[in-house]
Amino acid sequence: MTILVVSAWAIKPEKQDEFTQLWQKYLKYKKENPETFKELKSLKLFTQTFGGIYGAYVELGEYNSLADYEKLQARIMKDKGYAKLLQEFLLIVDPATVTSNVWTAT
Repeated sequence: MTILVVSAWAIKPEKQDEFTQLWQKYLKYKKENPETFKELKSLKLFTQTFGGIYGAYVELGEYNSLADYEKLQARIMKDKGYAKLLQEFLLIVDPATVTSNVWTAT
């Protein structure tokens, strides 16, 4: 059963340029390390334009199952390259805005 992990966050206003660069680094890292992200079927990033927090980012990650998502999370939390990217992200995100939800297809 396909699941979507939907995460949303707002970036500190003065850090927008840094986020754009960080997202590109993340996509490059993901492309260079396909085995690390093998459970991730697709990844999309959107900007919220109506409702909620204007300008917030919404990320949709698609997986075959919740178990696949959990495997990927366990692996990337041990990955030094990913940990560095995550630390950079935590410095520019507004922590009060971070949300994550799991959706299942019906």
